[in-house]
Amino acid sequence: MKAKVSLKTVIISALLLVCGLNASADNKSNLIYNSEEVNGVMVGQTVYKMEGSALANYMKYNYTYDNQNRMTESEALKWNSTKDSWDNDMCIRYAYQGKSVTTTYYKWNKKQGEYILVPEMTVTMDNPNM
Repeated sequence: MKAKVSLKTVIISALLLVCGLNASADNKSNLIYNSEEVNGVMVGQTVYKMEGSALANYMKYNYTYDNQNRMTESEALKWNSTKDSWDNDMCIRYAYQGKSVTTTYYKWNKKQGEYILVPEMTVTMDNPNM
């Protein structure tokens, strides 16, 4: 399914989401965010959850960019306390063509050992300012 949405709407929605996450991270959700930057660009973020007086691994995000500093991939990993390791969860890939951005969602499939496309979540957005 293709939907046309302005990039401004997507950016504003993303900003509201980030603000909401930051606000909820104060003391209500007990989540602590640690971002990793390289040359001023966020390449990763680890989310910890307060458990009593200690921090426990919760989620981890990895980001990749193209040579124009446009995000090309966002990968989410969940902490598996049983195995004491990060497990793949979801991957979002961004493809830029002209004035359009296509966002493709993938969910990790343990049996196949790879990300599987979730076609109903694929969205193409047009940005007339590009």
